Amino acid sequence: MADNLSEALKKLKITSTDSTADSLEGCLDCLLQALAQNNMETSEKIQKSGVLQVFASLLTPQSSCTAKVANIIAEVARNEFMRNPCVDAGLIPPLVQLLNCKDQEVLLQTGRALGNICYDSHTLQSQLINMGVIPTLVKLLGIHCQNAALTEMCLVAFGNLAELESSKEQFAYTNIAEELVKLFKKQIEHDKKEMIFEVLAPLAENDVIKLQLVEAGLVECLLEIVQKTVDSDKEDDIAELKTASDLMVLLLLGDESMQKLFEGGKGSVFQRVLSWIPSNSHQLQLAGALAIANFARNDGNCIHMVDNGIVQKLMDLLDRHVEDGNVTVQHAALSALRNLAIPVVNKAKMLSAGVAEAVLKFLRSEMPPVQFKLLGTLRMLIDAQAEAAEQLGKNVKLVERLVEWCEAKDHAGVMGESNRLLSALIRHSKSKDVIRTIVQSGGIKHLVTMATSEHVIMQNEALVALALIAALELVTAEKDLENAQLVQILHRLLSDDRSAPEIKYNSMVLICALIGSEPLQKEVQSMAFLEVVSKLRSHENKTVAQQASLTEQRLAVES
Repeated sequence: MADNLSEALKKLKITSTDSTADSLEGCLDCLLQALAQNNMETSEKIQKSGVLQVFASLLTPQSSCTAKVANIIAEVARNEFMRNPCVDAGLIPPLVQLLNCKDQEVLLQTGRALGNICYDSHTLQSQLINMGVIPTLVKLLGIHCQNAALTEMCLVAFGNLAELESSKEQFAYTNIAEELVKLFKKQIEHDKKEMIFEVLAPLAENDVIKLQLVEAGLVECLLEIVQKTVDSDKEDDIAELKTASDLMVLLLLGDESMQKLFEGGKGSVFQRVLSWIPSNSHQLQLAGALAIANFARNDGNCIHMVDNGIVQKLMDLLDRHVEDGNVTVQHAALSALRNLAIPVVNKAKMLSAGVAEAVLKFLRSEMPPVQFKLLGTLRMLIDAQAEAAEQLGKNVKLVERLVEWCEAKDHAGVMGESNRLLSALIRHSKSKDVIRTIVQSGGIKHLVTMATSEHVIMQNEALVALALIAALELVTAEKDLENAQLVQILHRLLSDDRSAPEIKYNSMVLICALIGSEPLQKEVQSMAFLEVVSKLRSHENKTVAQQASLTEQRLAVES
């Protein structure tokens, strides 16, 4: 066999330019046989012989040997060490050209060869994209959808290329959505559906393609899969249910596709998704809650859903997951409630429906994602709702848990949200009882630390809450404010040129309130605040400049 191979390689080199098709065919058959017996060893010999360069000239649509040459390239490129030599031999451009030919066998082997050469190389895949293979392959899929092997080759290629961001724009200019949905509808076998899903998922990350998929009828296919598989305990069906419902949620992440499916809350898709929430399948409960969270991305949708009873459905779902519940379902249902609580008109309705109480059942949770959403939901609910803020702010268990979470150094999100909720309880209730509860639970130091946050919005929320504490319960809080070194922090904020105007303004308001306490007033006097404040009288922001004049007068009187 080895002798035959060497002979064939020699012959190929010498006669490739002027030999007859028959003699070439014999050499190529010999190579294919040798590759079938020992791919790696044969590939090494092919590389050493210099025949790869010869292949470039043999890859023409007119030649009857083209399919075999492409097949040999596909076989050798299964070895990683052969991929660069194939590129160096200039095989990619003639292979890309061959994607325009009509011969199905040539197309199949060409696709395999390109796929194997560019396997796992983003650089080479980008090169293919730049050479325009995407529209060509989409066209091929449409023309040869009856040819199972070619269809599979196109799907594998799409799966690889779709991972690259640069491919999505090109895909968006083709009718890929239509072709894939058409193909999907014909599939019966699980594996084939799975292959199409693997292409759909990365493509559906692009908002333009999301809308194209919705318009091509993908959602109806997904809903049908859900209906067929929901009660099955077969492994394939469970996998299909998960993939279909996950993809459904992904399609709702695009604003246009989401709004199209919502159809003013009358859409059949929206109604079907609602029916997932009370389902017994955790996967569908999760997808249903995530879908609602996605529909709840604008005020109009949120108001419609709350008016039509979605809140009760979500609370019932949460109730099923209080004890040893499914964390992902808890997280998704809380996300939906948080989003629904954003419009002002929904807050009172949700509070009177008992959402705060339903959410508080998860205070015991040790899962940071659940803690994070729980905090966000409560913060949204009490925004400008004084009564609710007071009720929650006097809840010792809640406040103690918040103070504990304010120290969750490993979970910045939970820590930030706990601080923001502490501040919100004071800002929206303006209640002495709430302030006393927070002082007794050790929350003051966290609000002072929050005033040094890198986020202006959080600094501001902290300073406003601290100003209310100083105005309403200064005596109760003065020891904690002193220990937390609030005065030094305010001096630093006012001296720092990078502090935002509203931070400077609120810091001065707070200073004026603090000098009502003897120990804090002494600290203010010892730190030369007058000097810093008088500089701010000429600040470009008029509100800051005015507050600086007022603060200077107050400080001058007190000194």
